[in-house]
Amino acid sequence: MRASGTFKVEEFTPADVRLPEPVVETAVPVGVATMRKRYEGEVAGVSQTLFTAAYDQSSGTGTYVAMESFEGSLGGRSGSFNFAHSATTLGEGREAEYLVIVPGSGTAALAGVRGAGGLRIDADGTHRIWFEYEVGDGGS
Repeated sequence: MRASGTFKVEEFTPADVRLPEPVVETAVPVGVATMRKRYEGEVAGVSQTLFTAAYDQSSGTGTYVAMESFEGSLGGRSGSFNFAHSATTLGEGREAEYLVIVPGSGTAALAGVRGAGGLRIDADGTHRIWFEYEVGDGGS
């Protein structure tokens, strides 16, 4: 099955994470933040995200890794699940994209959900998400 939607970031909060000394210095700073997002469409609900990135703001170059906890509906089925995603940017566009639903993380009508998907940001700034997924016996 496939479900798609759009989302907006409602909250982005940088986290103060202390690394053990000595800190390894690189040419691109690493940061951690939490996010809250709202989804609309066939993917509808809210998520909480733990977001880690190594990103150079001036050049738009970097890579992020995120873990989201989503609650809402996916293709008309209600529940919650976790998914992980990452991508790299080199100024424009995205590459090395990855999005996977965490196996065993689904609840309620989404119990047993598994699959993958993707994210896209349109030229006008619209954020899109889609999932190609299956729901196991626990989601019936």
